[in-house]
Amino acid sequence: MNNTLSNHTCPVCGSSHFEVFFEMLEVPVFCNVLWSEKSGAQTCKKGDIKLSFCSDCGFIGNVAFDPSRLEYTQVYENSLDFSPRFQDYAKSLAKRLIENHNLHDKDIIEIGCGKGDFLFLLCELGNNQGVGFDPSYVPLESHQKIQDRMQIIQDYYSDKYANYASDFICCRHTLEHIPQPISLLKNLRKTIGERQNTAVFFEVPNALDTFRDMAIWDIIYEHCCYFAPVCLSQAFSISGFKVSKVTEEYRGQFLCLESQPGEVSTTLTQEQSQQLQQLAHEITAFTTKFKNKVETWTDKLEYLANQGQRAVVWGAGSKGVTFLNLLKHQQQIEYVVDLNPRKHGMYVAGTGQEIVAPEFLREYQPNVVLIMNPIYEKEIQQMTEDMGLNPEFMCV
Repeated sequence: MNNTLSNHTCPVCGSSHFEVFFEMLEVPVFCNVLWSEKSGAQTCKKGDIKLSFCSDCGFIGNVAFDPSRLEYTQVYENSLDFSPRFQDYAKSLAKRLIENHNLHDKDIIEIGCGKGDFLFLLCELGNNQGVGFDPSYVPLESHQKIQDRMQIIQDYYSDKYANYASDFICCRHTLEHIPQPISLLKNLRKTIGERQNTAVFFEVPNALDTFRDMAIWDIIYEHCCYFAPVCLSQAFSISGFKVSKVTEEYRGQFLCLESQPGEVSTTLTQEQSQQLQQLAHEITAFTTKFKNKVETWTDKLEYLANQGQRAVVWGAGSKGVTFLNLLKHQQQIEYVVDLNPRKHGMYVAGTGQEIVAPEFLREYQPNVVLIMNPIYEKEIQQMTEDMGLNPEFMCV
């Protein structure tokens, strides 16, 4: 199977109207790999991002992506589950899916389950049996209480696991890492076969948030695919699924799609055609807006440095890593704060800032906290207030 993106053909609809509109060169190939030494972080492997847009289905993909440069192992750490805000979202999502699909005493499969936290919720809250697939999985003690109902296979999901029964299949924040997403979806549809009652749920980053609303720090090498609602729906329809709903969640940062097995369809509705035209308009304007935003933040950081202000970045995930690498000449940022204890004492890929716990700020006393994701603003403000700190907050 071809695991790369073609420079000329859209991997979703096969159209030749697939043209490069944006480049971001020499970026870390991994934002979510932990580096125990600063020198290793600063000399990490780099790759190019060259984004192409398909004017026929709305797919956006990195045609310079090379999957051989990536290996997902146990040192890969992208869990968001240490944030109370994200915990609330994940739990409410699990409850909603259990209620909507009557997931009680059922068999569940999660593709790309990460550390298994969401699969744990589905199994625990609905008394379900679950099997997760992810090479980066690390056993967690908190999951032991349902170990008889939850199994994690440290491998990529493929047709060799077709014999695993499932009433519900979910996949969260994995499809965007797969260069040929249609291959996964078509294989999944083939595996489901005639089991028409099997429900399928996928969650991906929302490309509208990145390219329309300018959440540009979400552009990373690991994400070779970007889906707006029109393209995500089209990908599933082309693969033989009947899409029941696509919603924007988590303040528009995520797309959630629910579907069932159906027939292959390649036709766009009138509403989808209009969405595609609007997306094309946003893509046309994107490169200029991107440059303007980077220049704006370069100026802001230079101003803070000239004023002698001590600033920290809050968020050592992909957003923080991209922000620091794009503004890598701004050496005045020494530390990055993150709630995830598995990241503490590690270093940021590319730029080498040390990742610290929030409690570190009691001693460091920053003047400015740069918040990488505004959805966590209140949570961060409350934590700093509880520590007796009163910095200025800037949402990046």
